[in-house]
Amino acid sequence: MRSGISWTTVFIFFLSLFQARLSAQSVKLLRFDEDYSILRDSARTPYHRLKFIPLSRLKNSYLSLGGEVRQEFGGKIDEDWIKGQGYNYSLLQRYSIHAEINVYARLRFFMQLNSALENGSKYGPAPGDEDQLNVQNLFGEFKFLDGAIYQLGLRLGRQEINYGSGRLLSVRDGNTTRQYFNGAKLMFKTNDFVLDAFLFSADEVKFGLLDNRTRHQANLWGAYWNIKLQHENSLDLYYLGINRMHAKFEQGNQNELRHTLAARYFKNGESFSYNFEAAYQFGKFGQATISAWTTAIELGYSFKDVRFAPSFHLRNDYISGDKLPGDKKLQTFNPLYPKGGYFGFNPLVGPSNLIDIHPYLTLGLTHRLTVQGEVAFNWRYSLQDGLYRPSGNFNVPGSGSAHRYIGTTYLISADYQFNEYLQVSCGGQYFSVGDFIRDITPHWANSKYFNVQLALKF
Repeated sequence: MRSGISWTTVFIFFLSLFQARLSAQSVKLLRFDEDYSILRDSARTPYHRLKFIPLSRLKNSYLSLGGEVRQEFGGKIDEDWIKGQGYNYSLLQRYSIHAEINVYARLRFFMQLNSALENGSKYGPAPGDEDQLNVQNLFGEFKFLDGAIYQLGLRLGRQEINYGSGRLLSVRDGNTTRQYFNGAKLMFKTNDFVLDAFLFSADEVKFGLLDNRTRHQANLWGAYWNIKLQHENSLDLYYLGINRMHAKFEQGNQNELRHTLAARYFKNGESFSYNFEAAYQFGKFGQATISAWTTAIELGYSFKDVRFAPSFHLRNDYISGDKLPGDKKLQTFNPLYPKGGYFGFNPLVGPSNLIDIHPYLTLGLTHRLTVQGEVAFNWRYSLQDGLYRPSGNFNVPGSGSAHRYIGTTYLISADYQFNEYLQVSCGGQYFSVGDFIRDITPHWANSKYFNVQLALKF
Protein backbone atom coordinates (compact mmCIF):
# COMPACT_ATOMS: atom_id res chain seq x y z
CA MET A 1 0.00 0.00 0.00
CA ARG A 2 1.85 3.07 -1.26
CA SER A 3 -0.28 5.77 0.29
CA GLY A 4 -0.16 6.10 4.07
CA ILE A 5 -2.80 8.75 4.76
CA SER A 6 -5.49 6.27 5.79
CA TRP A 7 -3.06 4.47 8.07
CA THR A 8 -2.19 7.74 9.79
CA THR A 9 -5.87 8.49 10.37
CA VAL A 10 -6.41 5.06 11.89
CA PHE A 11 -3.49 5.38 14.26
CA ILE A 12 -4.40 8.91 15.36
CA PHE A 13 -7.92 7.68 16.18
CA PHE A 14 -6.44 4.66 17.96
CA LEU A 15 -4.20 6.85 20.07
CA SER A 16 -6.93 9.38 20.90
CA LEU A 17 -8.84 6.63 22.72
CA PHE A 18 -6.16 6.42 25.37
CA GLN A 19 -4.34 9.71 26.02
CA ALA A 20 -2.37 7.80 28.64
CA ARG A 21 0.66 9.37 30.28
CA LEU A 22 3.71 7.55 31.62
CA SER A 23 5.19 9.56 34.45
CA ALA A 24 8.63 7.96 34.22
CA GLN A 25 8.78 7.09 30.53
CA SER A 26 8.94 8.84 27.17
CA VAL A 27 9.44 7.72 23.59
CA LYS A 28 13.16 7.30 22.85
CA LEU A 29 15.19 7.77 19.67
CA LEU A 30 16.19 4.11 19.94
CA ARG A 31 12.96 2.36 20.82
CA PHE A 32 14.66 -0.51 22.62
CA ASP A 33 15.96 2.01 25.20
CA GLU A 34 12.42 2.37 26.59
CA ASP A 35 11.62 0.51 29.81
CA TYR A 36 7.98 -0.39 30.49
CA SER A 37 8.57 -2.52 33.56
CA ILE A 38 7.26 0.49 35.52
CA LEU A 39 3.77 -0.52 34.34
CA ARG A 40 3.84 -3.80 36.26
CA ASP A 41 1.73 -2.38 39.11
CA SER A 42 0.08 0.56 37.34
CA ALA A 43 -3.54 1.15 36.37
CA ARG A 44 -4.40 -0.98 33.31
CA THR A 45 -5.50 1.49 30.65
CA PRO A 46 -5.75 0.23 27.04
CA TYR A 47 -2.42 1.87 26.21
CA HIS A 48 -0.76 0.24 29.23
CA ARG A 49 -2.04 -3.13 28.09
CA LEU A 50 -0.26 -2.59 24.75
CA LYS A 51 3.02 -1.62 26.39
CA PHE A 52 3.02 -4.24 29.16
CA ILE A 53 1.50 -7.65 28.40
CA PRO A 54 2.32 -10.08 31.27
CA LEU A 55 3.71 -13.47 30.22
CA SER A 56 3.83 -14.95 33.72
CA ARG A 57 1.61 -14.97 36.79
CA LEU A 58 4.10 -12.85 38.79
CA LYS A 59 4.49 -10.41 35.88
CA ASN A 60 8.28 -10.78 35.87
CA SER A 61 8.19 -11.60 32.16
CA TYR A 62 6.30 -9.44 29.68
CA LEU A 63 5.75 -8.47 26.06
CA SER A 64 5.74 -4.84 24.88
CA LEU A 65 4.47 -3.62 21.50
CA GLY A 66 4.90 -0.29 19.72
CA GLY A 67 5.46 1.43 16.41
CA GLU A 68 5.66 4.58 14.33
CA VAL A 69 3.91 6.17 11.37
CA ARG A 70 5.60 9.12 9.66
CA GLN A 71 4.33 11.03 6.63
CA GLU A 72 6.40 13.76 4.97
CA PHE A 73 5.91 15.92 1.91
CA GLY A 74 8.98 17.70 0.58
CA GLY A 75 9.35 20.06 -2.37
CA LYS A 76 12.61 21.09 -4.06
CA ILE A 77 13.42 23.77 -6.61
CA ASP A 78 16.75 23.64 -8.50
CA GLU A 79 17.95 21.11 -5.93
CA ASP A 80 21.37 20.54 -7.57
CA TRP A 81 22.08 24.29 -8.06
CA ILE A 82 21.27 23.98 -11.79
CA LYS A 83 19.25 26.78 -13.38
CA GLY A 84 16.08 25.52 -14.99
CA GLN A 85 16.17 22.19 -13.17
CA GLY A 86 12.77 23.13 -11.83
CA TYR A 87 10.43 21.73 -9.23
CA ASN A 88 10.57 18.24 -7.79
CA TYR A 89 8.70 16.71 -4.89
CA SER A 90 8.54 13.55 -2.82
CA LEU A 91 6.00 11.94 -0.53
CA LEU A 92 8.05 10.05 2.04
CA GLN A 93 6.49 7.46 4.32
CA ARG A 94 7.84 5.43 7.22
CA TYR A 95 5.96 2.60 8.94
CA SER A 96 7.53 0.76 11.82
CA ILE A 97 6.37 -1.83 14.32
CA HIS A 98 8.33 -3.50 17.11
CA ALA A 99 7.97 -6.13 19.80
CA GLU A 100 10.08 -6.73 22.90
CA ILE A 101 10.05 -9.78 25.18
CA ASN A 102 11.60 -9.42 28.64
CA VAL A 103 12.30 -12.58 30.64
CA TYR A 104 13.05 -12.21 34.37
CA ALA A 105 14.84 -8.86 33.82
CA ARG A 106 18.01 -10.66 32.63
CA LEU A 107 17.09 -11.74 29.11
CA ARG A 108 15.27 -9.87 26.38
CA PHE A 109 14.59 -10.12 22.66
CA PHE A 110 13.79 -7.16 20.43
CA MET A 111 12.46 -7.19 16.84
CA GLN A 112 11.52 -4.22 14.66
CA LEU A 113 10.26 -4.13 11.08
CA ASN A 114 10.57 -0.93 9.07
CA SER A 115 9.03 0.11 5.75
CA ALA A 116 10.28 3.29 4.04
CA LEU A 117 8.56 4.44 0.84
CA GLU A 118 9.07 7.28 -1.63
CA ASN A 119 6.63 8.51 -4.28
CA GLY A 120 6.72 11.42 -6.70
CA SER A 121 10.35 12.26 -7.42
CA LYS A 122 11.11 12.49 -11.11
CA TYR A 123 14.55 11.04 -10.38
CA GLY A 124 13.28 8.10 -8.33
CA PRO A 125 14.08 7.51 -4.66
CA ALA A 126 17.39 8.81 -3.36
CA PRO A 127 19.56 6.75 -0.99
CA GLY A 128 17.97 7.08 2.43
CA ASP A 129 14.47 7.60 1.00
CA GLU A 130 13.27 4.06 0.34
CA ASP A 131 13.65 0.52 1.65
CA GLN A 132 10.27 -1.08 1.10
CA LEU A 133 10.63 -3.60 3.93
CA ASN A 134 13.54 -4.58 6.12
CA VAL A 135 14.29 -6.05 9.52
CA GLN A 136 15.58 -2.98 11.34
CA ASN A 137 16.40 -4.60 14.71
CA LEU A 138 16.60 -8.26 15.65
CA PHE A 139 18.75 -9.02 18.68
CA GLY A 140 18.96 -10.91 21.93
CA GLU A 141 20.46 -9.37 25.05
CA PHE A 142 21.60 -11.03 28.27
CA LYS A 143 22.60 -9.23 31.47
CA PHE A 144 25.38 -11.00 33.37
CA LEU A 145 25.14 -8.36 36.10
CA ASP A 146 21.99 -6.38 36.89
CA GLY A 147 22.65 -4.76 40.25
CA ALA A 148 21.94 -1.32 41.63
CA ILE A 149 25.55 -0.22 40.97
CA TYR A 150 27.02 -2.48 38.28
CA GLN A 151 25.42 -3.75 35.07
CA LEU A 152 27.07 -5.90 32.43
CA GLY A 153 25.30 -7.11 29.31
CA LEU A 154 25.90 -8.59 25.86
CA ARG A 155 23.74 -7.79 22.83
CA LEU A 156 23.96 -10.02 19.74
CA GLY A 157 22.27 -9.48 16.38
CA ARG A 158 20.97 -6.63 14.25
CA GLN A 159 20.78 -3.34 16.13
CA GLU A 160 20.77 0.44 15.81
CA ILE A 161 23.42 2.59 17.48
CA ASN A 162 23.64 6.30 18.23
CA TYR A 163 26.53 7.86 20.16
CA GLY A 164 27.30 11.35 21.38
CA SER A 165 25.96 14.18 19.24
CA GLY A 166 25.65 11.88 16.21
CA ARG A 167 28.58 13.41 14.32
CA LEU A 168 30.27 10.04 13.73
CA LEU A 169 27.79 7.31 14.67
CA SER A 170 24.10 8.07 14.21
CA VAL A 171 20.89 6.19 13.55
CA ARG A 172 20.07 8.85 10.90
CA ASP A 173 16.51 9.38 12.03
CA GLY A 174 16.13 12.33 9.63
CA ASN A 175 16.15 9.89 6.70
CA THR A 176 13.09 7.80 5.94
CA THR A 177 15.35 4.76 6.28
CA ARG A 178 17.47 4.38 9.40
CA GLN A 179 21.02 3.07 9.82
CA TYR A 180 21.56 -0.32 11.47
CA PHE A 181 24.39 -2.81 11.99
CA ASN A 182 24.87 -6.54 12.53
CA GLY A 183 27.17 -7.80 15.25
CA ALA A 184 27.89 -7.80 18.96
CA LYS A 185 28.03 -5.12 21.65
CA LEU A 186 29.34 -5.59 25.21
CA MET A 187 27.91 -3.02 27.64
CA PHE A 188 29.17 -2.12 31.13
CA LYS A 189 27.44 0.52 33.24
CA THR A 190 27.82 2.06 36.69
CA ASN A 191 26.30 5.14 38.30
CA ASP A 192 29.16 7.28 36.95
CA PHE A 193 30.02 5.93 33.50
CA VAL A 194 28.99 3.78 30.55
CA LEU A 195 31.49 1.72 28.57
CA ASP A 196 30.53 -0.06 25.32
CA ALA A 197 32.72 -2.19 23.03
CA PHE A 198 31.38 -3.41 19.67
CA LEU A 199 32.16 -5.27 16.45
CA PHE A 200 29.73 -4.65 13.54
CA SER A 201 29.11 -4.94 9.85
CA ALA A 202 26.84 -2.58 7.90
CA ASP A 203 24.46 -3.97 5.26
CA GLU A 204 24.22 -2.71 1.69
CA VAL A 205 20.75 -1.15 1.63
CA LYS A 206 18.57 -1.72 -1.43
CA PHE A 207 15.12 -0.42 -2.34
CA GLY A 208 13.06 -3.64 -2.37
CA LEU A 209 11.43 -6.10 0.02
CA LEU A 210 13.84 -7.81 2.42
CA ASP A 211 16.63 -7.55 -0.16
CA ASN A 212 19.38 -5.73 1.78
CA ARG A 213 22.70 -7.46 1.22
CA THR A 214 24.35 -8.64 4.43
CA ARG A 215 28.12 -8.24 4.68
CA HIS A 216 29.88 -11.03 6.55
CA GLN A 217 33.08 -9.09 7.18
CA ALA A 218 33.29 -6.59 10.03
CA ASN A 219 33.62 -3.02 8.78
CA LEU A 220 33.03 -1.07 12.02
CA TRP A 221 34.53 -1.73 15.44
CA GLY A 222 35.37 0.35 18.47
CA ALA A 223 34.71 1.41 22.05
CA TYR A 224 32.71 4.27 23.56
CA TRP A 225 33.14 5.61 27.11
CA ASN A 226 30.79 8.17 28.65
CA ILE A 227 31.86 9.61 32.02
CA LYS A 228 29.66 11.76 34.26
CA LEU A 229 31.64 14.58 35.86
CA GLN A 230 30.77 17.19 38.45
CA HIS A 231 28.42 20.14 37.86
CA GLU A 232 26.41 18.41 35.05
CA ASN A 233 29.50 18.02 32.86
CA SER A 234 30.15 14.86 30.86
CA LEU A 235 33.06 13.46 28.87
CA ASP A 236 32.90 11.06 25.92
CA LEU A 237 36.00 9.19 24.80
CA TYR A 238 35.89 6.80 21.87
CA TYR A 239 37.91 4.82 19.38
CA LEU A 240 36.38 3.75 16.04
CA GLY A 241 37.79 1.63 13.25
CA ILE A 242 36.35 1.14 9.74
CA ASN A 243 37.29 -0.94 6.72
CA ARG A 244 35.76 0.11 3.38
CA MET A 245 36.29 -1.36 -0.06
CA HIS A 246 36.49 1.10 -2.98
CA ALA A 247 36.17 4.24 -0.85
CA LYS A 248 36.02 7.35 -3.03
CA PHE A 249 37.62 10.74 -2.39
CA GLU A 250 38.93 13.38 -4.76
CA GLN A 251 42.30 11.66 -4.46
CA GLY A 252 40.84 8.49 -5.99
CA ASN A 253 39.08 5.21 -5.35
CA GLN A 254 40.92 2.78 -3.06
CA ASN A 255 40.42 0.43 -0.13
CA GLU A 256 40.35 2.32 3.16
CA LEU A 257 41.41 1.25 6.66
CA ARG A 258 40.84 4.15 9.03
CA HIS A 259 41.10 4.62 12.80
CA THR A 260 39.46 7.46 14.72
CA LEU A 261 40.34 8.74 18.21
CA ALA A 262 37.81 11.26 19.51
CA ALA A 263 36.76 13.16 22.62
CA ARG A 264 33.70 15.20 23.53
CA TYR A 265 33.29 17.45 26.59
CA PHE A 266 29.80 18.84 27.08
CA LYS A 267 27.14 20.19 29.42
CA ASN A 268 23.39 20.34 28.89
CA GLY A 269 22.42 22.87 31.54
CA GLU A 270 19.17 24.68 32.21
CA SER A 271 20.62 27.99 30.96
CA PHE A 272 24.20 27.65 29.69
CA SER A 273 25.21 24.69 27.54
CA TYR A 274 28.31 23.82 25.58
CA ASN A 275 29.78 21.07 23.45
CA PHE A 276 33.44 20.67 22.47
CA GLU A 277 34.46 17.82 20.17
CA ALA A 278 37.69 16.81 18.48
CA ALA A 279 38.75 13.77 16.47
CA TYR A 280 41.93 12.58 14.76
CA GLN A 281 42.07 9.91 12.06
CA PHE A 282 44.95 7.78 10.80
CA GLY A 283 45.33 4.66 8.66
CA LYS A 284 45.78 3.63 5.03
CA PHE A 285 44.03 4.62 1.78
CA GLY A 286 45.49 2.30 -0.83
CA GLN A 287 49.21 3.06 -0.59
CA ALA A 288 48.63 6.49 0.94
CA THR A 289 48.67 7.27 4.66
CA ILE A 290 45.70 8.99 6.31
CA SER A 291 46.06 12.00 8.60
CA ALA A 292 42.76 13.87 9.07
CA TRP A 293 41.01 15.72 11.87
CA THR A 294 37.99 17.75 12.95
CA THR A 295 37.13 20.16 15.75
CA ALA A 296 33.68 21.43 16.70
CA ILE A 297 32.41 23.97 19.21
CA GLU A 298 28.81 24.74 20.16
CA LEU A 299 27.79 27.30 22.77
CA GLY A 300 24.23 27.98 23.86
CA TYR A 301 22.27 30.05 26.33
CA SER A 302 18.56 29.80 27.18
CA PHE A 303 16.64 32.68 28.74
CA LYS A 304 14.09 30.67 30.73
CA ASP A 305 12.51 33.68 32.46
CA VAL A 306 12.05 35.77 29.29
CA ARG A 307 8.88 35.65 27.21
CA PHE A 308 9.01 32.84 24.60
CA ALA A 309 12.10 31.45 26.41
CA PRO A 310 14.56 32.33 23.60
CA SER A 311 17.55 30.04 23.23
CA PHE A 312 20.58 31.13 21.18
CA HIS A 313 23.27 28.74 19.96
CA LEU A 314 26.43 29.13 17.90
CA ARG A 315 28.20 26.24 16.16
CA ASN A 316 31.59 26.25 14.48
CA ASP A 317 33.22 23.30 12.69
CA TYR A 318 36.66 22.84 11.16
CA ILE A 319 36.86 19.61 9.13
CA SER A 320 40.03 18.79 7.23
CA GLY A 321 40.30 18.24 3.48
CA ASP A 322 43.02 16.84 1.25
CA LYS A 323 45.95 19.18 0.57
CA LEU A 324 47.27 17.67 -2.66
CA PRO A 325 45.36 15.03 -4.68
CA GLY A 326 47.57 12.30 -6.06
CA ASP A 327 50.28 12.35 -3.39
CA LYS A 328 50.90 9.64 -0.78
CA LYS A 329 48.85 11.34 1.93
CA LEU A 330 45.08 11.74 2.42
CA GLN A 331 43.89 14.51 4.73
CA THR A 332 40.13 14.31 3.98
CA PHE A 333 38.15 13.60 7.12
CA ASN A 334 35.70 10.70 6.94
CA PRO A 335 32.58 11.32 9.11
CA LEU A 336 31.84 7.54 9.12
CA TYR A 337 28.07 7.22 9.78
CA PRO A 338 27.01 10.80 10.62
CA LYS A 339 23.68 12.38 11.38
CA GLY A 340 22.55 13.50 7.92
CA GLY A 341 20.55 16.51 9.09
CA TYR A 342 23.29 18.13 11.15
CA PHE A 343 23.76 20.88 8.53
CA GLY A 344 20.06 21.42 7.75
CA PHE A 345 16.94 19.32 7.25
CA ASN A 346 17.76 19.00 3.53
CA PRO A 347 21.54 19.36 3.74
CA LEU A 348 23.45 19.94 0.53
CA VAL A 349 26.92 20.06 2.10
CA GLY A 350 28.47 17.23 4.11
CA PRO A 351 30.96 17.14 7.01
CA SER A 352 34.21 16.70 5.03
CA ASN A 353 36.58 19.44 3.83
CA LEU A 354 34.43 22.07 5.48
CA ILE A 355 34.50 25.17 7.65
CA ASP A 356 31.13 26.39 8.86
CA ILE A 357 29.67 28.96 11.23
CA HIS A 358 26.11 28.15 12.23
CA PRO A 359 24.10 30.42 14.57
CA TYR A 360 20.47 29.56 15.38
CA LEU A 361 17.69 30.92 17.57
CA THR A 362 14.82 28.91 19.09
CA LEU A 363 11.59 30.38 20.48
CA GLY A 364 8.90 28.59 22.48
CA LEU A 365 5.81 30.49 21.36
CA THR A 366 3.62 28.19 23.48
CA HIS A 367 4.35 25.10 25.55
CA ARG A 368 3.52 23.07 22.42
CA LEU A 369 4.77 25.28 19.55
CA THR A 370 8.48 25.88 18.93
CA VAL A 371 10.02 27.82 16.03
CA GLN A 372 13.66 28.02 15.02
CA GLY A 373 15.65 30.22 12.63
CA GLU A 374 19.13 29.31 11.41
CA VAL A 375 21.91 30.56 9.15
CA ALA A 376 24.87 28.40 8.09
CA PHE A 377 27.92 29.86 6.33
CA ASN A 378 29.98 27.22 4.49
CA TRP A 379 33.56 27.28 3.18
CA ARG A 380 35.90 24.63 1.81
CA TYR A 381 38.73 23.92 4.23
CA SER A 382 41.17 22.96 1.45
CA LEU A 383 41.11 24.50 -2.02
CA GLN A 384 42.59 21.27 -3.41
CA ASP A 385 39.63 19.12 -2.30
CA GLY A 386 36.02 19.00 -3.40
CA LEU A 387 32.53 18.83 -1.95
CA TYR A 388 31.10 15.84 -0.08
CA ARG A 389 27.54 14.70 0.57
CA PRO A 390 25.88 14.66 4.02
CA SER A 391 26.66 10.91 4.20
CA GLY A 392 30.36 11.68 3.65
CA ASN A 393 30.39 10.27 0.08
CA PHE A 394 32.28 12.21 -2.56
CA ASN A 395 30.12 14.59 -4.60
CA VAL A 396 31.86 17.32 -6.65
CA PRO A 397 35.59 17.76 -7.52
CA GLY A 398 37.23 20.94 -6.29
CA SER A 399 39.83 21.32 -9.02
CA GLY A 400 37.51 23.49 -11.15
CA SER A 401 37.60 26.44 -8.76
CA ALA A 402 40.11 28.46 -6.76
CA HIS A 403 37.37 29.91 -4.54
CA ARG A 404 36.69 28.79 -0.98
CA TYR A 405 33.13 29.96 -0.23
CA ILE A 406 30.46 27.32 -0.94
CA GLY A 407 27.31 29.18 0.05
CA THR A 408 24.89 30.27 2.75
CA THR A 409 21.98 28.20 4.04
CA TYR A 410 18.93 29.96 5.54
CA LEU A 411 16.47 27.79 7.47
CA ILE A 412 13.25 28.28 9.36
CA SER A 413 11.24 25.53 11.00
CA ALA A 414 8.32 25.00 13.39
CA ASP A 415 7.30 22.02 15.54
CA TYR A 416 3.93 21.52 17.19
CA GLN A 417 3.77 18.79 19.82
CA PHE A 418 0.18 17.61 20.29
CA ASN A 419 1.31 15.20 23.02
CA GLU A 420 4.29 12.97 23.68
CA TYR A 421 3.25 10.71 20.78
CA LEU A 422 2.11 13.01 17.96
CA GLN A 423 4.06 15.88 16.36
CA VAL A 424 3.74 17.97 13.21
CA SER A 425 6.73 19.84 11.78
CA CYS A 426 7.31 22.12 8.82
CA GLY A 427 10.21 24.09 7.45
CA GLY A 428 11.80 25.96 4.61
CA GLN A 429 15.38 26.17 3.37
CA TYR A 430 17.07 28.57 0.96
CA PHE A 431 20.64 27.93 -0.22
CA SER A 432 22.41 30.95 -1.71
CA VAL A 433 25.35 29.70 -3.76
CA GLY A 434 28.86 31.07 -3.29
CA ASP A 435 31.74 31.55 -5.69
CA PHE A 436 32.76 27.88 -5.61
CA ILE A 437 29.34 26.67 -6.81
CA ARG A 438 29.23 29.43 -9.44
CA ASP A 439 32.59 28.24 -10.79
CA ILE A 440 31.73 24.54 -11.06
CA THR A 441 28.12 25.02 -12.27
CA PRO A 442 27.97 27.03 -15.54
CA HIS A 443 24.23 27.79 -15.28
CA TRP A 444 23.82 27.96 -11.52
CA ALA A 445 20.78 28.73 -9.39
CA ASN A 446 20.01 29.12 -5.72
CA SER A 447 18.14 26.09 -4.37
CA LYS A 448 14.90 26.06 -2.34
CA TYR A 449 13.29 23.40 -0.20
CA PHE A 450 10.19 23.10 1.98
CA ASN A 451 8.55 20.25 3.85
CA VAL A 452 5.77 19.28 6.24
CA GLN A 453 5.93 16.15 8.38
CA LEU A 454 3.49 14.33 10.64
CA ALA A 455 4.97 11.77 13.03
CA LEU A 456 3.11 9.41 15.36
CA LYS A 457 4.97 7.13 17.79
CA PHE A 458 3.26 4.78 20.18
